[in-house]
Amino acid sequence: MAQRPMPLDRAPATHQLAPIRSQTEPTAELLHELVAHLRQHRTQLREEWAQNITEARLLTAMTKDEIFAEATSVYDNYVEALATGTFEALQTYSRNLSERIIPRGVETNEVVGIVLLLRDVLARSLFAKYRADFAKLDRILDAYEPAANRIANTVAVGFVQERERVIRQQQEAIRELSTPVLQVRERLLILPIIGAIDPQRARQLTEQLLWGIRTNRAKVVVIDITGVAAIDVSVANHLVQTVEASRLLGATVIVTGLSPEIAQTLVNIGVDLGKMNTVGDLQGGIEQAERLLGYKVVPLVEAN
Repeated sequence: MAQRPMPLDRAPATHQLAPIRSQTEPTAELLHELVAHLRQHRTQLREEWAQNITEARLLTAMTKDEIFAEATSVYDNYVEALATGTFEALQTYSRNLSERIIPRGVETNEVVGIVLLLRDVLARSLFAKYRADFAKLDRILDAYEPAANRIANTVAVGFVQERERVIRQQQEAIRELSTPVLQVRERLLILPIIGAIDPQRARQLTEQLLWGIRTNRAKVVVIDITGVAAIDVSVANHLVQTVEASRLLGATVIVTGLSPEIAQTLVNIGVDLGKMNTVGDLQGGIEQAERLLGYKVVPLVEAN
């Protein structure tokens, strides 16, 4: 009788371990069964999904054949991720897909929408297959939903990252186009600036100008800010630093097109105007630059 408590002490321990095994082993088995079902009905489910994409008016920038081709690839990568539990191949495909469709004007909500549509199609297929066994359906869904959510997140994040990369490239290209360094004569550069100047654009402006001075061995630079409505304190200080940096490279900077508002800002923040060579307009700035370079404009008849 004294030995009876021992089995009772062990029994709870055995009872506690059982659910751990039931959560680990059957999950892999259920996913294996799920993947087999998705592969067996691949053609039907893929076609249903592509049809739903068209009916939902997603990926309207693509033709039906293109949608079907991409749906096939996404479906196969989706099932492979479920089968292996790894997402590297899906991430790679997601980036490649994004590179192809972003230039076509496809939006983020469309990509998320088609992935959610695929999840709905697969879920309805599972309901139809296990409608007679709701207990097993619950276990299948418990195994499927976490993986499906991670797949949807992987595709969405891949698309957003690629879209952000494209936006950064476009912004960089716009900045370069908006701050061209032009050589109008030997040793003379003009930098016309149009639009708002933020600190990032101001830094890029300085880099482009200094590179242009070094490359063209410029002696005089005319910076025209006629098209700039206003600048803040940090940008004004950066402009002064640009003038100083250009002087260190051996180039004289002439600033033209100062508006009354910008001139007042420079005075209010205490900019040392003695370090800045300013002229009223671009034509006057070019004329002064030519004089500094030793050019002289004379009438054609006098020259002859």
